[in-house]
Amino acid sequence: MKNYEPTKRVLVTGGAGFLGSHLCERLISDGHEVVCLDNLFTGTKRNIAPLREHPRFEFIRHDVTFPLYIEVDEIYNLACPASPVHYQHDPVQTTKTSVHGAINMLGLAKRLKCKIFQASTSEVYGDPTVHPQPESYWGNVNPIGIRSCYDEGKRCAETLFFDYHRQHRLDIKVARIFNTYGPRMHPNDGRVVSNFIVQALRGEPITIYGEGQQTRSFCYVDDLIEGFVRLMGTDATCTGPINLGNPGEFTIRQLAELVIELTGAASRLEFRPLPADDPMQRKPDITLARERLGWAPSIALREGLTRTIAYFDDLLARGVGGAT
Repeated sequence: MKNYEPTKRVLVTGGAGFLGSHLCERLISDGHEVVCLDNLFTGTKRNIAPLREHPRFEFIRHDVTFPLYIEVDEIYNLACPASPVHYQHDPVQTTKTSVHGAINMLGLAKRLKCKIFQASTSEVYGDPTVHPQPESYWGNVNPIGIRSCYDEGKRCAETLFFDYHRQHRLDIKVARIFNTYGPRMHPNDGRVVSNFIVQALRGEPITIYGEGQQTRSFCYVDDLIEGFVRLMGTDATCTGPINLGNPGEFTIRQLAELVIELTGAASRLEFRPLPADDPMQRKPDITLARERLGWAPSIALREGLTRTIAYFDDLLARGVGGAT
């Protein structure tokens, strides 16, 4: 499904990351010119290697916390480390990336009078007291915890987007992304899917925090990118926020057992204390995405995991990118 007319010049911040590289690929496939911007903190050149020689692809190494002067038709703002291992490494910089990055990209969009997309997160809901989480839910977030740099940074970015929309009539699109997985996840990013797969492929114990009864909903990356493109293709009345994720709900223990089955690993389960502020439930209400975008995920967890396992199996065999 193509929501754009050809020949648009599109800026993707965080474009060398997991989601960003898949989005760049999709936009190139749809006939657009893509400017991929990344400071390579968590993104890698390997993720965009297949695109580097493409005539409609350009890579710029830049940090969104600094202003950018460029001419584009649309902006996807994905820049921000998204896994606890990475965003807690330098929490002050994480907050700056969300807040200063949003200010800089919104300022650019205002100058260019162009549409801008914000990759927000289900983390804005915190440890939810409402289940599943609709967009109308305001969340239950600790503002001073170890995860707050990411949670509150993204919440502030949403505030900025809607204030620019109200004050400057900017055409904004805000997506709240739930757990997403697939090829090009970083092998050492601490996320549950990549953790379990890498541990299983190495024959190591599968590390489960708590008793493994906390739930998550896992969306395959191709489904998510389709949601991005459809949201960006809507008219100015559709600002979001819109939940994008898979409403299928699994316990962490169920995920671990499925990974062991699909890899054929002999790994045992190893239980550790639950980290602070780790949500016990996470499941999107995607009613709005179905109604406004005609979108729902189509790739089942078993199929998506099979594809992701094949990616990590190859990565480990080649000893690439911190995978050994």
